[in-house]
Amino acid sequence: MDKYCPQEIEKKWQNKWDADGLYSTVDDDSKEKYYVLEMFPYPSGNLHMGHVRNYSIGDVIARFKRMQGFNVLHPMGFDAFGMPAENAAIKRNIKPADWTYSNMDNMIRQQKEMGIAYDWNRLVQTCHPDYYRWTQYLFEQFYKKGLAYKKKATVNWCDSCNTVLANEQVIDGCCWRCDSPVIKKDLSQWFLKITDYADVLLKDLDKLPGWPSRVKTMQENWIGRSEGAEIIFDIPAFNEKVTVYTTRPDTAFGISYMVLAVEHPLVDKLIKGTANEQKIRDFIDHVHNQSELDRTSDKSEKEGIFTGAYAINPFNDEKVQIWVANYVLFEYGTGAVMGVPTHDSRDWMFADKYGIDKKIVITPADKTLTLDEMNDAYTDEGILINSGEFNGMNNRKAIPAMIDWLEKNNCGKRRINYRLRDWLISRQRYWGAPIPVIYCDKCGTVLVPEKDLPVKLPEDVNFEPGSVSPLAQSEEFVNCTCPKCGGPAHRETDTMDTFICSSWYYMRYADAKNTTAPFSKELVNKWLPVDQYIGGIEHAILHLLYSRFFTKVLKDVGLVDFDEPFKNLLTQGMVIKDGSKMSKSLGNVVSPEEIIGKYGADTARLFILFAAPPERDLEWSDQGVDGAWRFLNRVWRIVEQYLPTIKENKKTDVAALTSAEKELRRVLHTTIKKVTEDIAERSNFNTAISSIMELVNAFYAVNDKEIQAGLINETATSLLLLLAPFAPHITEELWQELGHTNSIHIADWPQYDEKATVADEVEIVVQVNGKVREKITISAQAAPEDVKKQATELDRIQEITADKNIVKVIYVPKKLVNIVIK
Repeated sequence: MDKYCPQEIEKKWQNKWDADGLYSTVDDDSKEKYYVLEMFPYPSGNLHMGHVRNYSIGDVIARFKRMQGFNVLHPMGFDAFGMPAENAAIKRNIKPADWTYSNMDNMIRQQKEMGIAYDWNRLVQTCHPDYYRWTQYLFEQFYKKGLAYKKKATVNWCDSCNTVLANEQVIDGCCWRCDSPVIKKDLSQWFLKITDYADVLLKDLDKLPGWPSRVKTMQENWIGRSEGAEIIFDIPAFNEKVTVYTTRPDTAFGISYMVLAVEHPLVDKLIKGTANEQKIRDFIDHVHNQSELDRTSDKSEKEGIFTGAYAINPFNDEKVQIWVANYVLFEYGTGAVMGVPTHDSRDWMFADKYGIDKKIVITPADKTLTLDEMNDAYTDEGILINSGEFNGMNNRKAIPAMIDWLEKNNCGKRRINYRLRDWLISRQRYWGAPIPVIYCDKCGTVLVPEKDLPVKLPEDVNFEPGSVSPLAQSEEFVNCTCPKCGGPAHRETDTMDTFICSSWYYMRYADAKNTTAPFSKELVNKWLPVDQYIGGIEHAILHLLYSRFFTKVLKDVGLVDFDEPFKNLLTQGMVIKDGSKMSKSLGNVVSPEEIIGKYGADTARLFILFAAPPERDLEWSDQGVDGAWRFLNRVWRIVEQYLPTIKENKKTDVAALTSAEKELRRVLHTTIKKVTEDIAERSNFNTAISSIMELVNAFYAVNDKEIQAGLINETATSLLLLLAPFAPHITEELWQELGHTNSIHIADWPQYDEKATVADEVEIVVQVNGKVREKITISAQAAPEDVKKQATELDRIQEITADKNIVKVIYVPKKLVNIVIK
């Protein structure tokens, strides 16, 4: 084939790889295992450029490791449950399953057209009963271990649609679908006790040196461990007590108010029958319609209202106003916080806004603060004042002493607190894994027996807008027999959060066809943890944290022997165009199929890997795509040009190399070393490709010279091997043209000769007072004094320095000589 035609060669090789089962993983204990995995997608229907980037990165690593001799596991599947499919069912009057499976078929076709080396025999689809059977089984393991429970929780509710809404579906206080006002509603919800694992999830971040520090910091902040104190305040008028958690007990003598979350159970008692009861209840309704993000954001306005009630500060017996405000959430801490305006900026602004008193209790060591000179809270270290027996102490050193006082006087205690809350997994939706629980009036809550799993989704459901939860309306599904007593009972009609499905899918790949267990313990321990995981930074908190939690629980129940799921994590940036993330609404989407149809998959892959380091956002460039296409054509032409010579399959005669041949071989082996290290150690695919491009330039630079056949063979063969993980189709085609019968993708990765990477001669610049005046070629092993002598004796340099005083001569090895003159 004289001309590079990707449309012809790519389909041919995709079909052959598939027919030969080239990428099927076998259990070969003679090779070291390597498990590379990209986060599986939601089957929306079509791949986008973000997918192409994610999968191309993983494919390079998988192909590279396979060529290095590893036994590689590189699977793919679909995170197939979720609300989008249910919404599509409502909009199109079709079943969610039909929509989802059709989309998965299309996306599999697109992934194959990209030439991704997946083992499709291990396909995982989370909506298939063969998979969610085991999702339900794992839920039951959590329940048996006391880590799954049901309690009332406040959710967003649309009366018109009769459904729960996620925070993201509430727009300006109204339902995104019907625009009706959204209210808060208490519903019984299922939770998993992730808080039981808060400390180990935090501590074990130290076990993850292969994770980006940014991701670990995000998880650390999300878990939010803090050490402080609980302080108990009496409310004498109501014969009640309220507990506040604080990390700053050293400021306790400065408390002038406290704030309760509007959801706090004490609020109703404090305001009932008061003159402002209705006004306060209106405020509570107003806060209920604010999202959690709006309530807690530093940029949001802090709103509150005085209940008229007072608590007693145990440290000084002073009365403290009790307010309710929007910035305190009942789920955090104790649902109550103390207000110290003089030593917390948020409290200062709140006190200013509502005219609440301020009292200074910490002052710098070298001066005494006064309220008149303060325009914000003093938050630095200092000395306690107005603090009773603790006066004169350094405020930080006073913290343990004040906690000791609380414990001695039975009005508080030390406490470690976490920002992390238990994981609410209930969804009042149809398209999810049913929670395998039965309710019996006689026996209470009963798990569905494992032998009866999966609890399958019924098909006699109504997806019309405004209907109640689809599972709840299926009498055949709801009504059942209690597995304990045999009496009438009813099923749980909530389904599980789809994050449950994605919290263990990477384990199923180790044993995807198992019908007797979620996976074989032997196989899962053989393949896992995942050696390289790849996905977007947006998954840093939820998916990655939940997966770590799942893994630790499964180890504790004896299903696996490891306690962290992913050894190394690569978080790739977004693909952007015209300065914004690609989006249909912005009209800046580039279709992968369009690019593949015009240029081929190899060009799309090469561009997206070359255009930016993987962890950074990538700016789409039509010129860049065209450049990748032109480069592949250059590779095609240079290999075709030398095809007869390469087929001679001669070896390089190193002893007989000319200077031009030595330089070409130096570039070749330097490139092998650079590409190997860039992939294996740094995941710098862009610089690896850049090195390959430099090698091609060097190859072209000698195509008018007499070059020995062995070196041409060595260069062309190594070039194709180095390029194979990035552009699998063109390299496979050219590899076969060279006469090889086996696939290039199971060939051995090239090894570099360290001696060949050392240049015999190097060109350096000669400067005078920092300005380049000349260039010279020197022996790479030349002594510094000899180099300086050669530089100063150059005719051009002697002309410049003839009537000047040479102060010193500086030599930077193999780079430059700088002659300093006066």
